[in-house]
Amino acid sequence: MNKKLIALAIAGATMATTAHAAELYNNGDSTFSVGGHLSLSVAGSDEGDVGVTSNSPRINMEATHNLGAGYTMDVKGEWATNLLNGGEQAFTTRLGYMGITHDVYGRAVAGTQWAPYYDVAGVADMPIAFANDFIYENHGNLGTGRAEAMLSYRNSFDFGDAGAFNLGLALQGRNDDTSKGGEFNDAGDYVETTSGAKYGNRAQIALGYDIMDFGLGYAYNTGDFTEAGSSTSKTAESHVLSAKYGSYGNGLYVAGVYAKNENMQEYTNYSRGGFPTVADGTIEDANSYEFLVAYALSNSLNLSVNYEGVEDAAASKTVYSQSAIQAEYNFTPKFVGFAGYQIDLGNDYDSEKDNKWNIGARYYL
Repeated sequence: MNKKLIALAIAGATMATTAHAAELYNNGDSTFSVGGHLSLSVAGSDEGDVGVTSNSPRINMEATHNLGAGYTMDVKGEWATNLLNGGEQAFTTRLGYMGITHDVYGRAVAGTQWAPYYDVAGVADMPIAFANDFIYENHGNLGTGRAEAMLSYRNSFDFGDAGAFNLGLALQGRNDDTSKGGEFNDAGDYVETTSGAKYGNRAQIALGYDIMDFGLGYAYNTGDFTEAGSSTSKTAESHVLSAKYGSYGNGLYVAGVYAKNENMQEYTNYSRGGFPTVADGTIEDANSYEFLVAYALSNSLNLSVNYEGVEDAAASKTVYSQSAIQAEYNFTPKFVGFAGYQIDLGNDYDSEKDNKWNIGARYYL
């Protein structure tokens, strides 16, 4: 694993914000940088009111240290920032990990981090306004996006003109994510409720192959969990395939993702898209798709079209389907304007369609 691939691995793990980070300290063996971005937009929909919203703003700090003998240690903390309201929820943790990387032996990371699964599944999760939703169904516990309390290992094997093979492995230990709450019923009695689930050991493997501008990936993710109030254990399992061409923001970029998920997705938690409540619990057998085509012009205008759909395979019904037309423009390397219009293509549970739009700006620190 050469130093160029090591650098790419570290940059990939920080999800692009490092490219805009300000390096505050560098003595040759140690570095310290601060980065992130702040985003605000005006958004609305056919069925909702127009309002000011934010698009995943965050602040992060990262440090690296050369340990010698080919080893480099890095630590990172990243916090989501609430730009619209103050109080106790002004900052919430997005990432927090410690990693160690070797030129030959690869990279190990412990903490809350982007999972190896996301290396494969996230290739179409690129536009600012509207992007992939199904990845983020309980992604912290099931390790499909930013995985909590994860131990991971990655390595890349460079074969020169023949391409590079990428390997990722990860584990998450047992975790009780249940919480108690309650509400008053019609009779005025307070009824205590328990939500969440207890998770057993979870594991995943991610494989990828890159040659020239093409990339292929496959990931497998599995683990057992028990829903609150139940004594029956379920197995969450996902097989995901992806393919991509090019580099997002540089000419033509095409990406596609297909996931076959069992008990990985929830009917009621489409938090980024605001989809209608269908039923409680997880989808026993779901097919999920995401496609993206983008083209960045020489003047920094990046145009894209994406499609996403989720099907309940057991019921032969569409949970949701949507497509978005989007544009992003780099006024400067640090200041980006964006606009998107998402078309609701309908589902088999709710006849109401709700098209959405979003116009805003992002400033990279």
